[in-house]
Amino acid sequence: MALAIFDLDNTLIAGDSDYSWGEFLVSQNIVDPALYKEMNDRFYADYEAGCLDIFAYLEFSAEPLTRLSMDTLEKLHNIFMQTIIFPMRLKKAEELIKHHRLAGDRLLVITSTHRFIVEPICKSLGIDDVIATELEIINGAYTGKVTGTPTFKEGKVKRFNQWLKEQNERNNNSYFYSDSINDLPLLLEVANPVAVDPDPALRKEAESRQWGIMSLRD
Repeated sequence: MALAIFDLDNTLIAGDSDYSWGEFLVSQNIVDPALYKEMNDRFYADYEAGCLDIFAYLEFSAEPLTRLSMDTLEKLHNIFMQTIIFPMRLKKAEELIKHHRLAGDRLLVITSTHRFIVEPICKSLGIDDVIATELEIINGAYTGKVTGTPTFKEGKVKRFNQWLKEQNERNNNSYFYSDSINDLPLLLEVANPVAVDPDPALRKEAESRQWGIMSLRD
């Protein structure tokens, strides 16, 4: 039995759920279209370049949640799942998940995206264990603040180690599948790092370290 760890965005799905949620809010006229799209595009470019200010981005992305009720957010997320996320599903990703499940491996998603967005996506993929960035909720409403360590870069390693301790799990023979150079710290921690449709920087690292490289989109 091994631990099979997956990044979510651009790994198990053919797109970025966090960025796409922002685009969805624009399409639903929940946010100022021109300003929000400009900022969303800018933050995503920083992410791809490996220079994202995670706290500035989370403040930006969490703010719309503070203006909507939980019921409204749930209804919006259901539409988001149907119209945006389901078309991003990848047959080969689901086959990979099935392969690890049949092997008896424990499945875990670790993502920098906050839990409100990703938890329903992971459940739809049959993965219940999720480590995500956590947003503060007080009196049944989002405050816009982050609680704990964001699961980004070295933060993924910190949160993963906390999870191992809490779950009494071991990191022996673990796999981690990711597309992004931002996940290099965690890729270095596992026994079997695998670059999935990697960005140029991660491909270079994977080739130099002789890591597995695979595509879930071919």
